[in-house]
Amino acid sequence: MTYQAPIRDIMFNIEHLSGWPQVTSLGVYSDIDQTDAQAALEGFGRFCEDVIAPLSTIGDETGAQFNGTQVVMPQPYEQAYGQFVEMGWQSLSHPTEFGGMGLPRVVGAAATEMLNAADMSFGLCPLLTDGASHALLITGSEDQKKRYLEPLITGQWSGTMNLTEPQAGSDLGRVRTKAEPQSDGSFAVSGTKIFITFGEHDLSENIVHLVLARTPGAPAGPKGLSLFIVPKYLVQDDGSLGDRNAVTCVSIEHKLGVRASPTAVLDYDKAKGFLIGEENRGLEYMFVMMTSARFSVGVQGIAVSDRAYQHAVTYAQERQQSRPVDGSSKDAVPIVQHPDVRRMLLRMRALTEGGRALAATTAGWLDIAHNGVEDYRRDADAMAEFLVPLVKGYCTERSVEVTSLGVQVHGGMGFIEETGVAQFYRDSRILPIYEGTTAIQANDLLGRKVMRDNGDTARRFSGMVQETVEELRKGSAKAKGIADRLSEARDLFETSLAWLLDTARRDPNAAFAGGVPFLMLSGNLATAWQLGRSAVIAEAKLAQGEDVEFMSQKVATAQFYAHHILVECHAECARILQGSPSLFDDGIQL
Repeated sequence: MTYQAPIRDIMFNIEHLSGWPQVTSLGVYSDIDQTDAQAALEGFGRFCEDVIAPLSTIGDETGAQFNGTQVVMPQPYEQAYGQFVEMGWQSLSHPTEFGGMGLPRVVGAAATEMLNAADMSFGLCPLLTDGASHALLITGSEDQKKRYLEPLITGQWSGTMNLTEPQAGSDLGRVRTKAEPQSDGSFAVSGTKIFITFGEHDLSENIVHLVLARTPGAPAGPKGLSLFIVPKYLVQDDGSLGDRNAVTCVSIEHKLGVRASPTAVLDYDKAKGFLIGEENRGLEYMFVMMTSARFSVGVQGIAVSDRAYQHAVTYAQERQQSRPVDGSSKDAVPIVQHPDVRRMLLRMRALTEGGRALAATTAGWLDIAHNGVEDYRRDADAMAEFLVPLVKGYCTERSVEVTSLGVQVHGGMGFIEETGVAQFYRDSRILPIYEGTTAIQANDLLGRKVMRDNGDTARRFSGMVQETVEELRKGSAKAKGIADRLSEARDLFETSLAWLLDTARRDPNAAFAGGVPFLMLSGNLATAWQLGRSAVIAEAKLAQGEDVEFMSQKVATAQFYAHHILVECHAECARILQGSPSLFDDGIQL
């Protein structure tokens, strides 16, 4: 089946959940209105439906190929990427001074979702380029911005992040790549990097690698890392491309999914690199790109979930099998009428729409954190930093569940590649690993985002959830039911938070053993909070007779989420409070 861009739901989130009035009151967005955003997203949605979605099966079957010297993409990808660049889609949410369209981040997040729902393999290249552009915009020198930003923002060039090495994995303190200073002010970068997404390909004219490496005499561990620009082709002062740099693709990986996204092993043999910022602050600078990438990978989880749901619900409406259990028909009926199929489909939809709502809200906080006035910026930055690991961790873990449910809805046909849904399941599996595993996100949430301020931001988040509970209690019986479940989950969050803060001081192992359950509880609560906000808005619209069918579905989805998914916070809380003794029991041998 074809992909349909969910513009109506996206625009609801932009208007009501993203903090649009606050975002567009920022000077950088003062000329933007919702009609601009909708027009751009409708155009991009059609491009994703018509041009990118057909690539998905082709890319999965053919994959990126390495011929010993270069990576060759499936033939239709080059034409599609050319159209993508020509139409300016890469530039959607980047600053106008560097060739961007200047739309808010929530618009960019919506575009990222649609592109990756259409074909995640294709979408990974622009996603990494966005991250590289964002990092250079914040940390690069004026000369580096002038030299690299515009061709990155237009998509003429693509970008990567080079962190991982064979001996290091996620432990960046063990990075060995060296950067030796040269007489012309550049550095000679030498080492091997692995798992570099789109590290080599033939779609863009140049590839700008952002590489972590060590300068001579640098401190051991992560504090001794510096960040370098290492372009595939050296860039002349007039912006033209010069000689090929000494960075070589050694091989690409053979993967479970996203097969048309080349994951490269790169060898740097005294490649010419250019220091970003100050020496030994590379990890700090790279975190700018990592935060952007982590948020975007969470959005990828929402994207593949939506694609799987669209396939599953269409199949369930058409597939006739078995008489209904209530005896309402003597003949076979579409399986969408069977209770458990309905349960699976509603679960898929609620998790997808809930994740989309959470991402839109987080994007608004990210924009205010980056562009707001100083005092408000600090508060917004704290909230954005708290929410990003939830978007990344919760939405990617749930995407594996949603795509698995998509296979289940199809029954035996779901296990057959020709139906297409197995691909979504395979593609989704990388997402809880990309840009830091779920445990790394949980450690970041607990160690950096919660313990750093002794839980102040977490309690602020909880207070905003309570405000929504109170609003829901003013509404219909359905709204009051959502409020009851949301209030229960909030209490579980508060209980878990207090236990973790207290336990971390006495027994860090026990506290961090509850890290992933805490992330999943927090992500579940945050998603339900956004669906609760949606229900409040939808009921107000229904009272005025506006868009009755869509708004009714909004309330119904929030209600389902509250009663079928939010209640799982009880289990996560039990894991946090009571799980560590059995985890560290002396009788367990591994």
